[in-house]
Amino acid sequence: MIDVQHLTKDYGAYRALHDVTFRVEKGEVLGFLGPNGAGKTTTMRILTGYMPASSGTAKIAGYDVFTQSVEARRRVGYMPENVPLYGEMTVRGYLDFMAKIKNIPRAERKIQVERVMESTRTTERSNQLIEKLSKGFRQRVGLAQALLGNPDVLVLDEPTVGLDPKQIIEVRNLIRGLGGDHTVILSTHILPEVSVTCSRVVIINDGRVVAVDTPDNLTRRLRGSEAIQLEVRGPRAAVTARLQSVPSVTAVTIASDGRSDGVTTYNVACELGGDARELLAAAVVGGGFGLLELRQAGMSLEDVFLKLTTDETDTGSGEVAA
Repeated sequence: MIDVQHLTKDYGAYRALHDVTFRVEKGEVLGFLGPNGAGKTTTMRILTGYMPASSGTAKIAGYDVFTQSVEARRRVGYMPENVPLYGEMTVRGYLDFMAKIKNIPRAERKIQVERVMESTRTTERSNQLIEKLSKGFRQRVGLAQALLGNPDVLVLDEPTVGLDPKQIIEVRNLIRGLGGDHTVILSTHILPEVSVTCSRVVIINDGRVVAVDTPDNLTRRLRGSEAIQLEVRGPRAAVTARLQSVPSVTAVTIASDGRSDGVTTYNVACELGGDARELLAAAVVGGGFGLLELRQAGMSLEDVFLKLTTDETDTGSGEVAA
């Protein structure tokens, strides 16, 4: 649905994007993640036809955003970081105005306005002036205008910036519910945003794509092994030996110093490509020890993000991709 190949953007002598390449499949919610100044907004503006690239190609639903700009933009709903709202208009009046701009036929206009207000739960504020709305409701109105015309693709640039925790949860839930019916690319520097809303992530740093994968796969690739954590009651040396005897286990370390009830937490590293949880559980129980907890324990998305946006460019290592 979105196909970006070798995008480069120069501002005079400064190169903001370096050979950016990624794809977004139909119905997918993709997180476009990077620190401030990484090139996220520049990429979003190119995708939505707001500015040209210096080189490379970008296609929306098969239409080139440069050579077939009108057709491409008809299939995109865009919510910029700072949504241009008209405070003197009511919510309904603003959305009707935006529907006219998008050339939605008069016969469909009212139906579409009602639909997007219902989808973003702004119907109750339909006759209220936008300038009287909270920041959270203004973001919802911005999302509603992006949904007008039922676009194939939604491009959302920092949609929860400036919101309080309750408003953030509400907007995230709205975005998560859009997947399937729409292809969504969500630009953000907020890590929890990606974890709770996106099935796959592109990480960009200093204008370069440094990773394209699911958060779980990125964790496994960067660790180089599967990580499993267990809480076991029993003699520490005997339990450690038992865990080390399991095929595919490469290392066993103590995660805690033990408790007064004889329970110790162990971190177990296993080779990639298999699931050792069942074997580990059988080994503990078969050894006569008490298994209190067993769970996968990978790197957090924060760890992945920091590693890719510091080590990658500093060491010159290549892109991590699916």
